[in-house]
Amino acid sequence: MTGAPARNLPALLQGLYEEGFTGTVRVSGAPGGTIHLRDGLIGAVETPGAPTATSVLLTPGRIDDEAWLAACAAERDVDRLGGQLVAAGLIGAAELEVVCTAAVFDAAFAMALGPPGSWTLSDPEPTLLAVPGVEPRRLTEETTRRMARLSGPWGAPGELARVRPTPVPGPGPGRWLPHRNQSVLNTVNGRRTARDIAFTLGRGLYAVMLDLTRLEALDLVRWEAGREPGGRPSTAPRVLPERRSATPRPSRSGAGSGTGVGAGTGAGAGTGSGFGSQSKAEPLPRRRPGGASRVGEGPAREGPAGQRPAAGSNALAAGNDGGTGG
Repeated sequence: MTGAPARNLPALLQGLYEEGFTGTVRVSGAPGGTIHLRDGLIGAVETPGAPTATSVLLTPGRIDDEAWLAACAAERDVDRLGGQLVAAGLIGAAELEVVCTAAVFDAAFAMALGPPGSWTLSDPEPTLLAVPGVEPRRLTEETTRRMARLSGPWGAPGELARVRPTPVPGPGPGRWLPHRNQSVLNTVNGRRTARDIAFTLGRGLYAVMLDLTRLEALDLVRWEAGREPGGRPSTAPRVLPERRSATPRPSRSGAGSGTGVGAGTGAGAGTGSGFGSQSKAEPLPRRRPGGASRVGEGPAREGPAGQRPAAGSNALAAGNDGGTGG
């Protein structure tokens, strides 16, 4: 990548998009992840924080294991595996595109829930790709919308991602609860986080978190707010107030109830944002003597593209001088 070093991950991806870069971006952090680019477009994002497209297809049995292995044996180039799945009649081309593209957005959202990290560039690695791929700016905007959509009384979405909901004792919802909500409710046991449930069901993390907020609004599950990494007490209320209405409240940012993903995070919630810009609804960070007055301000300390930024840099920090890059 030529020119000045990127100031954050969205800016890096936008620059790589403009150059038509084909390769891999490895992002450190919790959870961190791997971003696969083809001709500048994001074809896949893999992270421990969310199921991959492969998991979404195999876990619920959309494609059985034997058929999957046969397709892999017939097409050794994993970049072209999607075409083989379609040719073998295991899935339609449109459905495969939806699954793979949704996995890109979901993984970006999962990465945005954790603190920022550094990045390195490397050669392309074969993986199941969304075709043709996603433009970085679109991914950033979508991530920002999802984060805003999931901000609520529990704090930032990172808080919600750490809670371990428990079912509320009672007769249950009966037959009126939609299947997608019921399947999530069936996995709630007081030990699983939203991530655990997503991997158990082979569903997107963002969709599971939306379902949990609805179940909580219906008084079918309850939770206590999580704790910050490193033992810092949560800034969210320890016990959520009871709901009197089962109608989900609108997002404080004005975002719709669709599948948008947002990157804005509450300053006190301790969550970073790799893909989005800071939400307008969040409180202003506290000014510290001798330091930057906002997260991500001050001289950029990332190293040149392809190298790990200097120690302590906020490569993925939200609100870092126009976090959408460009």
